[in-house]
Amino acid sequence: MATGQHWTDREIALTVADYMKMLTLELAGQSYNKTTHRRALLEQLDGRSNGAVELKHQNISAVLRDLNCFWIPGYKPRANYQEALARYLEAWINTHPEFDRASQFAVEQPAFMPSGIELSKLLVDAPTPSNEVKENHPAYAVKRSPSKRDYVAQEARNSALGSAGEFLVMEYEEFRLRSAGKKALADRIEHVSQSQGDGLGYDILSYEISGKERFLEVKTTAFAKETPFYASRNEVLFSEEFQEQFHLYRLFEFRKSPKLFSLPGAIGNHCFMDPVSFVCKLR
Repeated sequence: MATGQHWTDREIALTVADYMKMLTLELAGQSYNKTTHRRALLEQLDGRSNGAVELKHQNISAVLRDLNCFWIPGYKPRANYQEALARYLEAWINTHPEFDRASQFAVEQPAFMPSGIELSKLLVDAPTPSNEVKENHPAYAVKRSPSKRDYVAQEARNSALGSAGEFLVMEYEEFRLRSAGKKALADRIEHVSQSQGDGLGYDILSYEISGKERFLEVKTTAFAKETPFYASRNEVLFSEEFQEQFHLYRLFEFRKSPKLFSLPGAIGNHCFMDPVSFVCKLR
């Protein structure tokens, strides 16, 4: 097959079905082997390479992201996908209720403060900004109704997950300041969303090494690093007003192996934002 030739409907259908089978297992907490799946899929395709399948998996992740669903960690969303891919994927979701059940299970499970976390390795780099030009997808995409299955929003309402993430950040901030010899500052960290209420625009009052206040808003997901998150209007405005002191701490893959990255300054400096609901998709 010539490189770059369009994928046939048959190839798209096979690839979507295989990816979604792996994702359903992922959501249900069951094991699977990506390599085994890829090899079996390649045997059914028309001379496609590993790289071509990898790219198509990333396209599928991008469609799922745009539907406010989760995707397989490791397959970073890559846009500019075919309309046919989006059509097959949404059709697959609509005809496989087990995917919805697995997604509901994944977003509704309780979460607890993890133990045995090596705090010195918790902080990682933020996702590399993509070169994607953010614009409306083809007319087909605009007609979708992702609100019917907005799993990202449902996870954001999981208060147990949110609280567990905030407690882990509290522990991390104490570690960060104590490691710098700032025990007095560590002792002054305040979980303000608990002590003062949830409407301040941030969750945790911490400090820089210099003693300057650091305002932390914590967003936690059990899923991939690039998973979109919701921010309230109050949080967005607060981040703009206190850009020099505000950090959004994003915890991801919380149930498996929690990691954290920081987005300092105004949230809008880092994210594409829906001006109505402020659903934030990392650049």
